[in-house]
Amino acid sequence: MAVTQRMVKMSPGLLKVMERAKREPEARFTSLAHHLDEEALKRGYHRIRKKAAVGQDGVTHEEYGESLDENIRDLHKRLKTKRYRHQPILRVRIPKGKGKTRLIGISSIEDKIVQQALREVLEAIYEVTFREVSYGFRPGRGAHDALRTLNRVLRKEGNWVLESDIQTFFDSIDRTMLMEMLRERVADPSLLRLIGKCLHVGVLDGAEYSEPEEGTTQGSVLSPILGNVYLHHVLDLWFERDVLPRLRGMAHLIRYADDFVIVFEREDDAKRVMGVIGRRFDRFGLNLHPDKTRLFPFKRPPKGSKGKGPGAFDFLGFTVIWQRSRGGWWRPALRTRKASLSKAITAVSQWCRSHRHQRVKQQHATLKRKLAGHYNYFGVNGNYGRLMVLYRCTRRIWFKWLNRRSQRASKTWKQFADLMQDYPLPVPSIRVQIWTTP
Repeated sequence: MAVTQRMVKMSPGLLKVMERAKREPEARFTSLAHHLDEEALKRGYHRIRKKAAVGQDGVTHEEYGESLDENIRDLHKRLKTKRYRHQPILRVRIPKGKGKTRLIGISSIEDKIVQQALREVLEAIYEVTFREVSYGFRPGRGAHDALRTLNRVLRKEGNWVLESDIQTFFDSIDRTMLMEMLRERVADPSLLRLIGKCLHVGVLDGAEYSEPEEGTTQGSVLSPILGNVYLHHVLDLWFERDVLPRLRGMAHLIRYADDFVIVFEREDDAKRVMGVIGRRFDRFGLNLHPDKTRLFPFKRPPKGSKGKGPGAFDFLGFTVIWQRSRGGWWRPALRTRKASLSKAITAVSQWCRSHRHQRVKQQHATLKRKLAGHYNYFGVNGNYGRLMVLYRCTRRIWFKWLNRRSQRASKTWKQFADLMQDYPLPVPSIRVQIWTTP
């Protein structure tokens, strides 16, 4: 595994932990808590975004940093003497569309620092343990890497696809099982105790206080790596050790956090796995969504064939299809998922409406950032058309809400075009190469 820039910034002690974890895959680490020193806590503080949401204590990143050395020294002392207590998590609801919301937990700045330091220690052990099939929340890896692997697999052996969705994954993690998984590599009781504090923490939802018995807090710094540890045992190792040796053809698992697909060469292998994967997840308290888990053929059509390709499926915000090239070859292609595109357009509309009285220069700066962020992720080759849809919709939406700033006469499209000369919106561009030619 390549050493990433984030790993290089680890302390020399943690780099030695990583080297041993790689050299001894079955080793159990009995002395880890001492790596949570003042320097590790300071690194944790500096990794937190300056404008990160504030927890229930109301202390901001800037306020905590005004007496950083003193605060870190006090926090480290409480950790060493086991007097540290995790404050309740503030629960907020983020709209998901169609009237649904996603529950996010916001920790206090001090708890975020501890979680960052814990994540660094666990990352030193598990980054060399996790399998290549895992891409989510790992240094040096990302969604585009998962999509490139999917492209390669579909071209070579993509005859059948198992698409799945884990219901409320982070809320369903069995904490007892998770701790047992951690004990296979972590044998330091002090560190395990501290992880337990971060798991068994109260939640403040408005005026209501509760203490959930299952799951990890979505939005917590620690949750992504703990989720990866859980699915490493539930799915990745099971697929590698128990599934692949029993198959007659090739099969490939591609997982990004709790979102995964499995691509099969043979239909009989695909059906066998489909028949047992639900029971596998049930054993660990996880449920696959019955309406979003399906097995379907996805074989490349023969060259020169007419009509559409064999269906489509969604993965990481994209819809994956077979598309004919100009030379008549069929190749995998990506389109921004309709729900993702609709969400982006709605977000622009809501922002323009609520900020229409800002100065044009300020509105322009924000819209540029929003479009650039969208292009950075969805600007993959073959997806230019969907990028243009967002660009054109943004222009129309901005024109609409600029005209509702006052009761005065509205701008004409010609006047708006003149304004766009001074405040141009970034036009779509392909920024990531995912799909290669046949």
